[in-house]
Amino acid sequence: MSGGMAELRDSGIMLQLAHQAMLTMGLDADAIWQRLGITAEILQDRNLRTPHDAQIIFWGVMEEVSGDPDIGIHLGENMPVYKGQVLQYLFLSSPTFGEGLTRALNYQRLLSDASQASVEVDDHRASILVESASDKVKGLRHLNECMVLGLIRFFQYVTDDQFRPSAIEFTHAAPETVAEHKRVFGCDVQFGCSENRIHFNDQLLALPSLHAEPELLQLHEKLASEHVAKLERQDVVTRVYKVFGEVLETGQVNLDDVAERLDLKPRTLRTRLTEAGTNFNQLLADYRCNLAKRLLSSTDESIDEIVYLTGFSEPSTFYRAFKRWTNQTPVEYRNSRRG
Repeated sequence: MSGGMAELRDSGIMLQLAHQAMLTMGLDADAIWQRLGITAEILQDRNLRTPHDAQIIFWGVMEEVSGDPDIGIHLGENMPVYKGQVLQYLFLSSPTFGEGLTRALNYQRLLSDASQASVEVDDHRASILVESASDKVKGLRHLNECMVLGLIRFFQYVTDDQFRPSAIEFTHAAPETVAEHKRVFGCDVQFGCSENRIHFNDQLLALPSLHAEPELLQLHEKLASEHVAKLERQDVVTRVYKVFGEVLETGQVNLDDVAERLDLKPRTLRTRLTEAGTNFNQLLADYRCNLAKRLLSSTDESIDEIVYLTGFSEPSTFYRAFKRWTNQTPVEYRNSRRG
């Protein structure tokens, strides 16, 4: 990927909430994560951002493992409400629900780079338009249903259960039966619409927040801005990792070549990596280490092949680097993971 936008990514909090829902539903979460190549370490990473297009694979695996044709709304129904994050604080410290909603939408990137939600008011009916910036993911039924339900439950939480949808519109086709949708959403649900929308009475926008705090609001807004700025700094790291994936097998990888592929000057790339709290050599080492660990633990590739795939010129250099990274030899690491 050169120049332009980084890959669309979602906050890892979504995986963590989904994990809790799987456990509540009695699903084999370990089997699901194993199928998806997600380890316990990845799940626990507070700064995790996952590729938005991976939603297609995630929901395919979820439906297959659960055997549930309505897995999207059932997972959403069992997810813990999104709490303890800066968007929740923005809502609660705003004077009204409407102002909290407007502020939170300004920072929706904290949840997903792909979400494009907006509020519209027309003739005493307000609605929230929920879109995905990814054409591949846009019509994904389970994601849309889970996301809309998650938003509704969050709105109910921050309004002390005052929020009630009056109607919901989905772009995907109607499933064979809609009984579960009527039960879970508790309102009219329409399918095959031009947009995904949550309709509600516009009087809710003026609903006062019981937790409004002007001074805290300023603090939370500053915190949200800092979080977004951090994500923007991390974008360059994501783009560099993507280039590593494309060129590592060709041998030597250096900053000048990576900068050229990103349409950046080497000095600019170096500066942006410093702003993100890292440097080129550290990123390359981290990428090689993570790739080597993944190949050793989840594939049967030979050590010689892994040496090649991680861009090392000879096995001895790879062995020394791997021992430095993990305090284990590649064979010891593979055996400990398989054990």
